[in-house]
Amino acid sequence: MPRYRISIEYDGTPFVGWQFQPKGRTVQGEIQAALQRFSRETVKVHGAGRTDAGVHARGQVAHFDLVKAWDTFRLREAFNYHLRPHGIAILECTDAPPEFEARFSATGRAYLYRILARRAPPALDASRVWWLPMKLEPAAMHEAAQVLVGHHDFTTFRSAACQSASPVKTLDRLTVVASGEEIHIHAEARSFLHNQVRSIVGSLKEVGTGRWSAADLRSALDACNRARCGAVSPPQGLYLMRVEYGVSHPPALRASAQS
Repeated sequence: MPRYRISIEYDGTPFVGWQFQPKGRTVQGEIQAALQRFSRETVKVHGAGRTDAGVHARGQVAHFDLVKAWDTFRLREAFNYHLRPHGIAILECTDAPPEFEARFSATGRAYLYRILARRAPPALDASRVWWLPMKLEPAAMHEAAQVLVGHHDFTTFRSAACQSASPVKTLDRLTVVASGEEIHIHAEARSFLHNQVRSIVGSLKEVGTGRWSAADLRSALDACNRARCGAVSPPQGLYLMRVEYGVSHPPALRASAQS
């Protein structure tokens, strides 16, 4: 039974999240419905990350198996024909080895969070940035962010609903940079806790306003207490940018010559 890997871009605004739910539109549900319409097969599409309601993706990855073998170029085109009205695009479709798992084979994930720090509200990106009508200090936010890089117990920055077996994670990169009127926060790790990035961003905002110092952020981390976290930032500024795979599952798997 052939296995396929797809890279996905989507606007998370109209969805209740990635994961299929009996009620509410989901990204996984729309992709599975599209696949069933043109392949006539009912299969589950397995994603690399379960993005929450309102969270976007530029590089989500998923895999699925089909009974019938498809040319990957035609498979991608069929997907995009059926998904076009739903704000979902399949960027790439490739053959995958049978042992490839979108979630469990991943060796890294990268997220971007966009903050728009200006007095005027966004007219075009209202559902794609966190608008803060105030001045922030990105340099101070970046300096403070470095206390979170490394291997830590991230209980403070973990949702109460998180199902991870352990709050201990290794944060490989956390940077804060100014980009015009926006502030971009980049976070990279092998895996993340539920709401970890949004919790960190909410706390870094406190640093950006001057209410917290780097020492306050360190104290919040060391407390291992959810009550010490800043207010969790909203979902619309968050993007899953890419999912990385090791040597055994390189990003450029064999694809159709037409792609």
